[in-house]
Formats: sequence, C-alpha cells, structure tokens
Amino acid sequence: MYRAGRSVYLNLTNRCSSACEFCLREWAEGVYGAELWLDREPELEEVTQAIELAFLEGPADEVVFCGFGEPTMRLDLVLAVTEWLRLRRIRSRLDTNGHGELLHPDVDVPAALAAAGLDAVTVSLNAATPEEYDRVCRPVFAKSHRAVLRFAERCIAHGIETTLTAVDHPGADLAAVAATATALGAGFRARGYAAPPARAVAEKGDR
Repeated sequence: MYRAGRSVYLNLTNRCSSACEFCLREWAEGVYGAELWLDREPELEEVTQAIELAFLEGPADEVVFCGFGEPTMRLDLVLAVTEWLRLRRIRSRLDTNGHGELLHPDVDVPAALAAAGLDAVTVSLNAATPEEYDRVCRPVFAKSHRAVLRFAERCIAHGIETTLTAVDHPGADLAAVAATATALGAGFRARGYAAPPARAVAEKGDR
C-alpha cells in the first residue's frame, strides 16, 4: 500500500500480462517513496487492515487498485476488497490494462466489478491502433487491443465511470487515443512519462 495525494493505492501483485516499454517497473523499485516489489501477495485480511491503518493516518478520497502488477490477475481479491469498500461507503477505482476478460475468459468481469460496487476504472490503452499497442505494450495475449476497447465499452455499459489513459512517452499519439476514448464515450487522461535515469538504462543493458 502507498499514498499519493488524497488517494490510497493497493499493490496486490507483481504479475502482469503486459510488458510496456515505458513502465516504471522496468527500472524503478517503487513510487512515492514506497517499494512496490512484493515478496509475496497479500491476502484479504492484510489488505483491509492496511486500508484501515491508512485512514487512521489521514483522510483519503478513494482507494485505488494500482501497483507494479495488473490488479485483475487477482480478480477475486479485487472484487472482495471492492465489496468491503462499498459497505463502508469508500470510493473505489481500478487502474488496469484492460486484460481482465482475457485473463478470466469465463467471467463477465465488468459485470462482476459493477456488482461489487466499483465506482471508477482507468484503462491504460496507450495506443489507437492494434499495431502500435502491440509494439509499446507488448501484451502476452493476441488481439489485446480490441479486448481492451471491449472491456472499456462494457464498463461504461455497466455504469462504471470509465477513463482511458495514454502515457506521454516519446512518439505517443495522444490525440488519437483521446479520439478513441471520445468515440467510446469514455473520458481521457494523459499520464506523465518518467524517463529512466541513464544508470538504470545501462544496468538493464548489462542483464
């Protein structure tokens, strides 16, 4: 868990179905002074206790599922924590790569999230075309770009506040991604690009 502004962030896993070329995990150990690489994945009771402690330390406007891994890798935990937050009238948001239904093909993930009480979802699209998406996000699944768009469409249909995002990395076509978001009926937000320090780049090249 870590805090940024008036949000509490939950880091549930190291696992991810993308390997985005601009991802902080490629060279950083964490964000906002918090180390995010997990030695093990937390269980429900540990997560809810961490949330309670965070609110004792100070007020927050929302709890966000977001860390070094893809939260929907642990969909059951996301749903359980979302339900726990709903019962306490705490706003919840999921930051995701939109691969939920690729990871769980037998689950109607947007419907499950809505039923649990999720308030908002932020979907990392990062590219307006499948070709560019595959190049910069390097997903493990084929046809991921279309699946991400479908996930966003279905979240909107289920009444979840939906925002598409794109990292403002060198060469990014933010206008095209924003147009895609508008066409879907979603919001859009550009995310800042953190360039890796030269030392991190050199160390990565030596691996």
